[in-house]
Order: sequence, then C-alpha cells, then structure tokens
Amino acid sequence: MKQTLSVVIPLMLIIALIVNQALPADAAKKNVKKKGVSQEVLTEYTESVDYLTKKIYEREFYTPEDSKNLIALKLKLDEQMDILPEAAFAPIYFKLGNIFKMRGNEKDAVVCYQTILENFADTAYGPKSRDILSEMGIEIKLPMDESEEDLEEEI
Repeated sequence: MKQTLSVVIPLMLIIALIVNQALPADAAKKNVKKKGVSQEVLTEYTESVDYLTKKIYEREFYTPEDSKNLIALKLKLDEQMDILPEAAFAPIYFKLGNIFKMRGNEKDAVVCYQTILENFADTAYGPKSRDILSEMGIEIKLPMDESEEDLEEEI
C-alpha cells in the first residue's frame, strides 16, 4: 500500500502541474507579461511613418497605397495603445499628426496630438503637441485626475 501511494502521489502532483499549465487563466497570465510591443514592431511603425513623412517633405505624390498605409498604421497604433500605451509611441503619433495636418486632415491630426497629451504629456512631444493644437485654434482638453475632479466638484 505504501509503495502504491509513494508512486501515485508523485504522479498526481505531476498531472496536476501539467493540467495547471494548460489552464486558460495561466495562459492569460503569461500573455500579460508579453504584452509590451516588440522592438521589431516599433521599428516597423517608425520606418513606415518615416517613409510617409519623407514623401510629404519631398513633395512626392501620395499614392492610394500610401494613403491606405497611413490609415493602416494609425489603426495598428491605436490597437497597440488599447493593449498597452508606451512612451515609444509618442514620436510616431506626433509624426502621424504632422502628416495628417500637412495633408489637410485636421480632424485626424488633432486626434493624434490629443492622444499624445492624454498619454504621453510628460515626453518631449507633449509640449510640442500642445503648441500645435493652440496654433490650430483647438481647445486643449486634458484628462483630469481624481484630485482635480474632487476640487472641481467642491467649487
């Protein structure tokens, strides 16, 4: 009996560990650790926005594919922001804002600059975005933290 238990108990522990590794909750915990944007993705975004920025400054014709890439890049970046905002996105959003502004799409430019102010105001791109929005005549809306909301309620 003791020999059987000495074999069965370790086997049960091993099976429990294997099953525990396969649980979805554990998989979710492992994914949380990996949620940061890889350097490859960041490089891809930066190269894409730099390519589109060069075309603007060199006064090259924007092809329909370039416009499609611009929109796709903005959507990918927004998707990454929903997962985990990273300060490394600030220069990309700033360049996207500049591209949209130069192409006459002020609405999307404002969204990019506002995203910087809401998420990355403490970077070098925060004050630049604020200045550009002021020059555009846009009322700057910054999110309030809880202490400011409490103070506003008291008034």
